[in-house]
Amino acid sequence: MADDGRVILKSVDHELSQLIRVLNSFAAVVALKHVQKRLSAYKFELKMEAFLELEMLTTVVVVTYVRLQQGGSGSSRDSIPEQLRSIHDRVVGLRNKRFAHNDEHDTVSNALEVWFEDNRFELKFGLSLGYDIGGAKEWPDLVSAVETLYLERIEKLLARMKQKTSHEWALQSGPAPEE
Repeated sequence: MADDGRVILKSVDHELSQLIRVLNSFAAVVALKHVQKRLSAYKFELKMEAFLELEMLTTVVVVTYVRLQQGGSGSSRDSIPEQLRSIHDRVVGLRNKRFAHNDEHDTVSNALEVWFEDNRFELKFGLSLGYDIGGAKEWPDLVSAVETLYLERIEKLLARMKQKTSHEWALQSGPAPEE
């Protein structure tokens, strides 16, 4: 029986490798969903701490989302529902220009004022950051679409393994994280 089990496992070795990659990425999907919900529920105040909290939550959503879109187990832009592709592009643009690099982005503007007074140069730097308080309204739909893509990918792999081996394959799961 053990030899039969090894033969069966060997026959789905490729699918098991793919499943491991998808499941590793799925942990990021769960984190993305959690942070996006926290951001959506965020109660903003006009305090520096609130701006920093908003920046942190926005950064995590953007960076985690883009991380799921790129790499060997990520999904492509074409797999995103067509009505969500423009928000997908905005998130990728935010990541590339605002968070990953110091390129110009429409949510960031700055100005450096220089003047001469009392025989010295005075400098004043002004920075303006744009935010969607609570995240962009389309983000929950985008996060849900990504979660669905990953769940479908897992189901397809399990179905392919069943087809190859004539055995059921079930992924154990615990309770969903509490909201």
